[in-house]
Amino acid sequence: MGDAHQEAARTTEKSHEGTVIVRGSANGFAQEIVAGSHRMASDEPVSEGGTDTGLSPYDLLLAALGACTSMTVAMYARRKGWPLKEVSVNLRHSKIHASDCADCETKEGMLDRIERDIHFVGSLTTEQHSKLLEIANKCPVHRTLTSEIDIKTRAV
Repeated sequence: MGDAHQEAARTTEKSHEGTVIVRGSANGFAQEIVAGSHRMASDEPVSEGGTDTGLSPYDLLLAALGACTSMTVAMYARRKGWPLKEVSVNLRHSKIHASDCADCETKEGMLDRIERDIHFVGSLTTEQHSKLLEIANKCPVHRTLTSEIDIKTRAV
């Protein structure tokens, strides 16, 4: 297969459902992401040596958590018939010293911290507001990020 043919195959390639393909040149950080019929880019900011052509890997992680949170609480409110009109989720990722985290099991070294602020628009009662915050912690991506994760890596 010639290089032009391989490139054409890549641009029309779709991933199978549940599979995400990420591909990039070894010359930089820019990556092409294919998930089903969807395409997006990932990169690092210029300040980190990238070309800023897409979201950083941590931005993608935060976006996944934010999207799942918003979808989950909105679905719950719809099922209950609550007057939720909009959900906005603001997320930040940082590294903190384990010793600064009173609620964490790890007490040494650095930990990842995600701060998630959720804003609900609608005439919700205090109880509904509290329940939606509780439901936010039950979104599937939140559960994955707070569980033990087994990642199996192999060269193919």
